[in-house]
Amino acid sequence: MINYSLSSDTWDEREVNALKRVISSNRYTMGSEVAAFEQEFADFIGSKHAIMTNSGSSANLLAIATIALHEKFQQKKLIGRPNIIVPTVSWSTTYFPVHQWGFDLKFVDVELETYNISAEQVESSIDDNTIAVFAVNLLGSPAELEKLEKICTEHSIVLLEDNCESFGAKLDDGRYCGTIGTMGTFSFFFSHHLQTMEGGMVVTDDTELVDYLKSLRAHGWVRDLQGSGLYKKTGDDFIDSFKFVLPGYCVRPLEMSGATGREQLKKWPGMAEQRRKNAQVAKKFLNSTNVKLQQDHGFSTWFGFGLTLQGGLVGRRDEVISSLKDKNVEVRPIVAGNFQKNPVIDRLNCIKCDAPNADYIDKNGFFIGNDCVDLETKIIAVSKLLQTL
Repeated sequence: MINYSLSSDTWDEREVNALKRVISSNRYTMGSEVAAFEQEFADFIGSKHAIMTNSGSSANLLAIATIALHEKFQQKKLIGRPNIIVPTVSWSTTYFPVHQWGFDLKFVDVELETYNISAEQVESSIDDNTIAVFAVNLLGSPAELEKLEKICTEHSIVLLEDNCESFGAKLDDGRYCGTIGTMGTFSFFFSHHLQTMEGGMVVTDDTELVDYLKSLRAHGWVRDLQGSGLYKKTGDDFIDSFKFVLPGYCVRPLEMSGATGREQLKKWPGMAEQRRKNAQVAKKFLNSTNVKLQQDHGFSTWFGFGLTLQGGLVGRRDEVISSLKDKNVEVRPIVAGNFQKNPVIDRLNCIKCDAPNADYIDKNGFFIGNDCVDLETKIIAVSKLLQTL
């Protein structure tokens, strides 16, 4: 047996002590621990503002809601329904908020080597009703953000980043993924780079958006706003406590998530180093005539090791997956494959596209895990198994 899991718990006594600190404080709802983590996260990532949520999915929801509601994004004169360009390969909650807030999903294909949105196809897909591009940095690897940034600037549209799978990834110029667009989102779910078990973050340099994000995070009320242009408080705490200005949600994080996030962030340099070491082994052993490893663009943090079947293994994914499972190797699809093929697509407002690369990934792609522990022997064992098929 190879016994290769997708991910493992990266907690130790530091996270346990952080939980005890919260219990001792007797403050469990969002408070000082969350606020401290937000500031530390923003400082680390190089962003002016960070707003924590209860999940990366909720972070996406708040980012899209802000695009829909803030007056500064209503300047463009449209001749039809507004659309937001999205990649054909991603997780479901990249797409759902776009639909839920009344935008058409405009799909474009991905690059076969990186699984990330094609900048060339983005540019050719922009029309008079396009208001944003929602780029996804998939499985730890940056999309072509430099090109997308230029394209969006030239066309006066918004660039957003779903960076939920790629914390710590950078461009060649040193900028962190998630900070290139107007807003970037992160996830701290169990299997992700930082683990608060449930949690997410929105980052932005645009101070005008912060109060929208904070209000939307907590019922649409004004309680968390400070000197906001969104709403001028009366100064009467009784009146201002239950005053609502936006159609918001309740997607606040718990203090425990903030406290453990602070400890995880401190541990990140060591965890990142081990992920990179594992990736060097994967690059050496998981590229062959029959299997191709995801190509990293910029500085990847290797969420997992995405693989597409080549040569004699093309069309034989079921056999490959069965062989890996027999050796207790956990495998998953490359996110949701070509999302246009999911049954939910018939319930979404969308503009579909031909997507041969996403189709290939959908039929011949899968990924195995990366982790913050030494995986060399397991990666080599997987490589040897694949060579026998």
